[in-house]
Amino acid sequence: MSYDCTFITDLPLSPDQYSFATEERAEFATDYGTTPADASRPDVVVYPRSTEDVSAVLAAANDREVPVTPYAAGSSTESNAVPVEGGISLSMNRFDSIRDFRPDDMQIDVEPGVVGADLEDRVSEEGLYFPAFPQSAQFSTVGGMIANDASGIRTVKYGEVRDWVLELEVVRADGVVIEVGSKAKKSSAGYNLTDLFVGSEGTLGVITRATLDLAVEPAETLAGRAIFSDLADAADAIAETIRAGIDVATLELMDPLTAEISNSYTGSDLPAKPMVVFELHGRGIDAEYGALSEILDRHEPERIETAFDEERRDTLWQARREIGKALLEYDPARELEVVGDVTVPIGAYAEMVRFVGEISESFDLPIPAFGHAGDGNLHYAILADPDDNAELERVHEASGRIIEETIANGGTCTGEHGIGVGKRKYLRQEVDPGVIETMQSIKSALDPNGILNPGKIFE
Repeated sequence: MSYDCTFITDLPLSPDQYSFATEERAEFATDYGTTPADASRPDVVVYPRSTEDVSAVLAAANDREVPVTPYAAGSSTESNAVPVEGGISLSMNRFDSIRDFRPDDMQIDVEPGVVGADLEDRVSEEGLYFPAFPQSAQFSTVGGMIANDASGIRTVKYGEVRDWVLELEVVRADGVVIEVGSKAKKSSAGYNLTDLFVGSEGTLGVITRATLDLAVEPAETLAGRAIFSDLADAADAIAETIRAGIDVATLELMDPLTAEISNSYTGSDLPAKPMVVFELHGRGIDAEYGALSEILDRHEPERIETAFDEERRDTLWQARREIGKALLEYDPARELEVVGDVTVPIGAYAEMVRFVGEISESFDLPIPAFGHAGDGNLHYAILADPDDNAELERVHEASGRIIEETIANGGTCTGEHGIGVGKRKYLRQEVDPGVIETMQSIKSALDPNGILNPGKIFE
């Protein structure tokens, strides 16, 4: 659809804060997980620099029933920030200041456009860090992480982004500014509206400030990887580690194809074999590693490598850390069509890894499997020739089978990427109709004109 957005020029914005240029609008028609589409171009791109800017844009858009889609770094994979119904793309990238840093409280107040890596650099000066960062933190923004309730390699120990959000400033669809949550570590004062906005993908309000809790950098860190000859052994070792209560900070899986793809990008010479990458934090690491190594040994790894020093730890992690970039570069004839992020109860994890292998074989598609195994999160990626319609159909059927098996095992279609557009039909398979109705009633109450990021989450 197309909307008359010329009213933007009448708002208290400077001329460099909006653009109707075709090329600039085209930049906002896609994200990491989608290819450009003319139908998804916004009618205007607006660059707010303050809460007042956001409030003015939303109030005016709401009066005219013009869609507004918040957009940050474009690192989402399910078209979460693509303006599928046109209207306004609200780019938060210039809204990127650290407003206040209180090391004594272990808290920081940031605007939504702050990039994770910049936040990390600032708080590390005081021996602190934000442990819930996703792998994309080098370029993704805090606002996007909160909107998708992102999580990363340390979730097994530290939880998701939502577990570290204390307070939010949010602009409602009608332009009214509210503060939810508290800077106190806990509060029982009324409804938990903070968690309502976290993970809402910009469909309930626009986040303009976040107060984040921080952690003290661990006294010691041990990183390691165990290389196996059999993928089932690696997956079983992961499940047993979690059931045994080993206090791992990270526990990641890479299958042989993932290792091969990473090698091609990084130039490393890892064997194309299954591996488990892990990390332990804090004091008492020796005892924890002793218990972990006993479990790993029972599943007959070919070798285990460990490192305390930072440079060696980085080397051990490089293959896993670079897989996102490696997938994009692996096959020039194919595009990254699907990036799955299913999550199952840990008891079903080994079976899901095996199931993805079966799907890969039966559909004759190379499907690398990897992920944040310690919390049951399994990523898979499928590359496809964009001009081969038969292959594209096979790719999406294969992905659908994986998601349906996940749900059948008590899991979720998305552990951290959100619903966006790509997972809408699976949400209906995962939750009861009454749950969908409840979600939609909340959406209608907060956004009665349906202007905030329409076309997302619900079919």
